[in-house]
Amino acid sequence: MTFQFNFTVEGLLDNESTALGDGALTLNSKEASVSESQKGKHRDTGCSREQWDCPRDPLGTPESAGNAAPSQDPDSSLDAANSSGNLEPHGKQPCLRLAREHAVPENVKEVIENKVLETLPGLQQVNMSVVKTILLKENFPGENIVSKSFSSDSDLITGVYEGGLKIWECTFDLLAYFTKAQVKFAGKKVLDLGCGSGLLGITALKGGAKEVHFQDYNSMVIDEVTIPNAAANSASEDEESDGDQPDGKRCKRSRAAQGLCKCRFFSGEWSEFCELVLTRGRVFDRYDLILTSETIYNPDYYGSLHQTFRRLLHKNGRVLLASKAHYFGVGGGIHLFQKFVEERNVFETRTLEVIDEGLKRFLIEMTFKYPS
Repeated sequence: MTFQFNFTVEGLLDNESTALGDGALTLNSKEASVSESQKGKHRDTGCSREQWDCPRDPLGTPESAGNAAPSQDPDSSLDAANSSGNLEPHGKQPCLRLAREHAVPENVKEVIENKVLETLPGLQQVNMSVVKTILLKENFPGENIVSKSFSSDSDLITGVYEGGLKIWECTFDLLAYFTKAQVKFAGKKVLDLGCGSGLLGITALKGGAKEVHFQDYNSMVIDEVTIPNAAANSASEDEESDGDQPDGKRCKRSRAAQGLCKCRFFSGEWSEFCELVLTRGRVFDRYDLILTSETIYNPDYYGSLHQTFRRLLHKNGRVLLASKAHYFGVGGGIHLFQKFVEERNVFETRTLEVIDEGLKRFLIEMTFKYPS
């Protein structure tokens, strides 16, 4: 099953963006926010890695930002991986925010009953300007990244808030590519990495993926945006299919609840997320497809991101990544990341599409060089 996304990024930026307060936008380019960042949970429903006393995953330790060489794998396909070490991130280690898994809600409609929803082609999402306004007005316990974002005048605060309360424009490039390339999700295990709104993973879920995991750095993003978005899209399918069902048949588990049962939600830093999913005392089936958009703006994160792909992607899987050519201020971008990947000799990268409107945007595919 494929979904049609007949829109342009520029049209969405013009028509779907909603101003909040002094003009912050829910839809924007990460370009400006990365430059701005140079200026300056309320629900613990899941469990952190430290609550599990299980053996470590055999793929070894996460790759630090300053260590180019990947750890040795038992799989001979990855033993061939090596690194020249000539290209390193900028030296500053990212904060290691512990990962946790967030509980899937039992009552889908309760999750969205107080949310203001808006419609995108084929999808529903919570209005993030309203979410921000509510969180600013409330004396919100725990990780109130909204107030920190406003006080620092930035949507990216390294180690604190990584932009999950915006929908970045490359997300829509990737959604459009799904339709153009007729990407097949049916029967696949999918990870939406750095998910924010979760629109990529939700599209995979609606396309018949057998399992979809969502990960974002901030727990508040998962609780207030990602889970409600997944619930809203599951509930909308439920209403279309079962709205006229008698009460007796509704006693069975709704399609919405069944859809969310295919989902798992995680927050935390990437290497900690790897540890959480790989050390839970059971065999972990790696992802057939990892989707990620605008996650390579900061070179300090490249080591952790590369290692996450290496540890979690199935040997015959692929990564679909959308990014700008360059992010001024922090200095990351597609060309620097591709060079980083090439020097480690683990993945092949292939450019799928270049969107040449102003600052170029790229879609790339990553696959293991030695899959067998």
